[in-house]
Amino acid sequence: MTEQQNPVSRELFEDVMVPNYAPAKLVPVRGEGARVWDQDGRDYIDFVGGIAVNALGHSHPALVSALQEQGQKLWHVANVLTNEPALKLAHKLCELTFAENVYFCNSGAEANEAALKLVRKYAYDNFGPEKHEIISTYGSFHGRTLFTVSVGGQAKYKEGFEPTPQGISHVEYNNLEALKAAISDKTCAVIVEPVQGEGGVHPASQEYLEGVRKLCDEHNALLVFDEIQTGVGRTGAFYAYQKYGVTPDVLTSAKALGGGFPIGAMLTKAKFAKSLGIGTHGSTYGGNPLACAVAYAAVSEISKPETLAGVEARAEKIVATFNKINDQYQCFDEIRYSGLLMGAALNEKFKGRAKEFVNAGIEEGVMLHVAGPDVVRLLPSLVISDEDLNEGLARIEKTFAKVLG
Repeated sequence: MTEQQNPVSRELFEDVMVPNYAPAKLVPVRGEGARVWDQDGRDYIDFVGGIAVNALGHSHPALVSALQEQGQKLWHVANVLTNEPALKLAHKLCELTFAENVYFCNSGAEANEAALKLVRKYAYDNFGPEKHEIISTYGSFHGRTLFTVSVGGQAKYKEGFEPTPQGISHVEYNNLEALKAAISDKTCAVIVEPVQGEGGVHPASQEYLEGVRKLCDEHNALLVFDEIQTGVGRTGAFYAYQKYGVTPDVLTSAKALGGGFPIGAMLTKAKFAKSLGIGTHGSTYGGNPLACAVAYAAVSEISKPETLAGVEARAEKIVATFNKINDQYQCFDEIRYSGLLMGAALNEKFKGRAKEFVNAGIEEGVMLHVAGPDVVRLLPSLVISDEDLNEGLARIEKTFAKVLG
C-alpha cells in the first residue's frame, strides 16, 4: 500500500504498529514550549511532558542548538572509542552529584538493568554468590525488561512473561518495619523510588529513606535510588535524594536527562563501579555523541538555581487550582506532589475514572496523564511560562466541569 492510498493518520497506527499502546486520536506534529499542535493545527497545553521527559518543554533553543551543532560533527562511534560529549556529560553529572563514575545507556529500563546487574556483581565479587537477593517495594515501577518488571512491584507487568528472574522480594512502600523484617545478610541491594510515580505519586517520608539507608549499611547491602522520574529537576532539587539529604550508592536517571532525546545513565561510586569491569556490560548506543550533547545542554539548563527555584512556585499554583476544583466538586482524597511530579487522587465516589479526565482534557485542549485508574497525574515543563500555566489551568477547570458538572 502506498502512502497516497494510506496517508499518515491515527488510523494508520492500527495497520502498522504493534498494538501494545492505545494512543489518543490526535497526532501531534509540532511543539514549542508547553504547547503542542496536532495535524489540524489545534493547540494543546502539555501537562504530561512525555511523562516527565520534556522538562524544558518542546523545542527548547538550547537543546535544538546542541543537536544541530553536534549533528554537524559526530553522530555515533562504537564503544571501543570514547567521545567528547560523553566525557563532558559524565564529568558534569559527577560534579552535580555524589557520583564518581557514570554508565550511559538509552532508557530508564536500561539504566535500572545496569544498576541491578551491578549490585549483584558487586555482592558476588565481595561476599560470594549467596548474597544476591534484591528487595523492592509494592507499587514500584522500574522498567519493562524481564529483570526490571520482576523487580517492579506491579504484578500486571509480569503476567504472561513468567518465569521471571528469582531472588527478588517486595515490601510495602514507606513501611520501615516491613523492610526490617525482610532484609538479611543475603540481601545485596534495596531499590527505592524517592517518589513512586507510576504507583500513584507517593513521596517517601524522610524517616523512611533515612531508615532504609541505615538498614542497608547494617547489612552490607547497596541502596539504589530509581530517579528515572524524580531526577533532573522534577522535584525542585536536581535529584530528589538531595532534597532528602539521603545519599544512595547507585542512582539511575533517564527521562528528563536528555530533555526529549533518548538517554539513560547509572551513577555510582568508583568502588562499586569497578565490579562492572571490561566486557561485563554494554550498550551499542550508550554514550552516543548526539544524545550526550543534547543531555549536556539539558543538564546545564535544568541545574541552574533559577530553574530549580521556579519549580515549587509553579507547583503551588497548580495545587491551588486543584484545591479550588476539590472545593467545588469534592472529588479528591488528597493532592500528592513533590515539585512538579503531581497526583490528584480521586476519592471513593470517583475511583476508576482518572482516564475520563484525560479524555475530556484532550477535548478542552489540555494534556493530562494518569497514575493508575484513580490518580490524575501532572508532569508539566519545569519552565512553563505564566501565560501557558494560567491558560492550562483554566482548561483543566473546564475539563473537570465537563466530567463532573
